[in-house]
Amino acid sequence: MIAIYRWFTGSRFGPSEASASAEAIVLRCFGVAYLVAFLVETFTSKPYPGLHGRGAVILAATIAFVAAAVSSQPQRACISARRRVAALLAMTAAAAVLAVVQPHGIWTAAPIFVAIVAAVRLKRLPGVLTLACSLVVLVAISLIAGHGGSLSLPIVAVVIFLWLRLMRQLREQGNVLAESRAAQARAAERSRLAREMHDVLAHSLSALALQLESTRLLARDRGVDRDLMRALDQAHGLAAGGLQDARRAIATARGDELPGPERIGVLADAFEEQSGLPVAVEVRGEPHELAPDARLAVYRTAQEALTNVRRHTTAEHVEIELSYLPDGTVLVVEDHARTGAPAPAGLALAGDGYGLTGMRERAELLGGELRAEPTDDGFRVELRLPV
Repeated sequence: MIAIYRWFTGSRFGPSEASASAEAIVLRCFGVAYLVAFLVETFTSKPYPGLHGRGAVILAATIAFVAAAVSSQPQRACISARRRVAALLAMTAAAAVLAVVQPHGIWTAAPIFVAIVAAVRLKRLPGVLTLACSLVVLVAISLIAGHGGSLSLPIVAVVIFLWLRLMRQLREQGNVLAESRAAQARAAERSRLAREMHDVLAHSLSALALQLESTRLLARDRGVDRDLMRALDQAHGLAAGGLQDARRAIATARGDELPGPERIGVLADAFEEQSGLPVAVEVRGEPHELAPDARLAVYRTAQEALTNVRRHTTAEHVEIELSYLPDGTVLVVEDHARTGAPAPAGLALAGDGYGLTGMRERAELLGGELRAEPTDDGFRVELRLPV
């Protein structure tokens, strides 16, 4: 009973899940009733189905008809078009046999069913060709068998096909309109968030960078300790870098072009200038186009890895390797410390508790993986994304 309920309502898990519309449920009930009527008429019309002679032929054709109807049922969207067309043609063949051996059965249900499935589940050209093939075969068989009244079948089937195609087109246009409105709503929300980020975060970071710059100049005029000056320089660099990141995030939220692998060189140059650490960038393989989310993931991972190098290691130099492989893209950021320097610990959770953990989650959402682990002389971050 549960299985029957789910089939009628279109719910996979029960009444609490999304269900089909009332119209769809009524149509399914009508379809089931029509199939039952077909079976009743088939088994009560002469000659009757049986196990010998013509009766065996009728029984085999009826089983084939029902099997083809079940395998091409229109409410199942997961069936491939080729398999659905084959099922409809098999139903046509079974109906043609029934038209010959049991002319008073409801073999005329075939063109109606073919018209419904072709209109609802097949594209225009395959649907038209499938329906035309079915009608040609059945009309020819009906003329040979002398069923003159069955010539009205093509008109009924074509009308049903055109009506359902029109309904399908209107539904698809409605879906496109709904998606367009949803996209406009998302764009408006991104613009609102961009304004909030600009008014709050960017202004705060800008004020912080200016304050640190003033403090640096004041400390330099008063001849403060060199280590303190170096710390102030680093703090100012971090604030300036954070301001640039905030501006890029605002541009991204506004729909501007997202940063990608091609900007890793610029990122490395800026890091080298601010930190004084040499960065070697190497690109291997033939670059291929990445999805927008994957492009951003590569760039953000390199950015976060370099940020961790500046904050938490005693690195002497950094190596960035970007490899374009046939089955994916691999980014490796590895720093190397001076001999005898203490190995960094806990970099996978560095920063504010997000850091590389957030990058790992981003990679997993894209079907990839991110590894962050210490090496003999530093730390290594490796991002792997599938094609």
